Amino acid sequence: MLRQALAAMAGHAPLRWVLLPGNHDSLLADELWAAAHAALPANVILATEPAPIALEGGVVILPAPCTTRRPGRDLTDWMDRAATPGGALRIGLAHGAIQSFSEDGVGLDVIAPDRAARSGLDYLALGDWHGQMRIGPRSWYSGAPEQDRFKHDGPGKALLVSLTGPGAVPEVVPVETGSFDWRTLPLELLSGDDASAVLTEHLPSGSMRRQTLLRVVASGRLRPQARAAFDAAIAAVAPEFAHLLLETDVLATDCESEDLDAIDRAGALRHAADALLAESQDEARPAGERQAARDALVRLFSYCAAMPS
Repeated sequence: MLRQALAAMAGHAPLRWVLLPGNHDSLLADELWAAAHAALPANVILATEPAPIALEGGVVILPAPCTTRRPGRDLTDWMDRAATPGGALRIGLAHGAIQSFSEDGVGLDVIAPDRAARSGLDYLALGDWHGQMRIGPRSWYSGAPEQDRFKHDGPGKALLVSLTGPGAVPEVVPVETGSFDWRTLPLELLSGDDASAVLTEHLPSGSMRRQTLLRVVASGRLRPQARAAFDAAIAAVAPEFAHLLLETDVLATDCESEDLDAIDRAGALRHAADALLAESQDEARPAGERQAARDALVRLFSYCAAMPS
């Protein structure tokens, strides 16, 4: 895969590529970086040292390669002291968090939010956060070229950054690069709703589904027959999408004794349904057991609905 990526980059000469070690491929992965160096095309630069890299047109890259997955310090600190020729465009390149998301507070390896101003950078290009994010007029996370989770909805993106000269405010334009579109669809459902119709109304058009990864987050309350029909509608449409995920953690099922007549009025199935309903409403049982009984009851409704009459 490394050789294929390098070959693809070589095919786009004279475009220059600068590769920076990140937290998942830090400098500790010495075999990886040695292999990259051995097969390096002329238009690819490995930014494996915290030292200025001079490019054409008076551009100087100031990289902060990850030494380990958790370096324990702000690796961009050296940029404050980096000497560059007068009139050069100073562009920082770093991988890491600009703020701490840990419960322990700010980590030692968090990049200073004002690093661009501190270091006199014309632009600071950041990686690590997979979504596109503006930190300031001179600092952006570009995002991932192809998304890999529902945390950041939308297709993968890159940034086209234009600098007219030293000190000028960068012009930053998002550019879609991803082949797949990641979407989250929240559905608030109420007892009495035709949940299948609500789903159909909010689904993306058929021509877009093949390249869409869709997460349906259902909430509210449904009667068991409506819930079974909703699950069946999801199953029916799922093959049209690249991927379809249904989350029902906060979707409750309202069931009364009269609802069970749709399963049967007597016999073994009705006896099983009565037992599941009783378990789902038994406050003496743990919440997990009550939820399992509700889920089993919905499954029983689904099976009965699929049986030939």
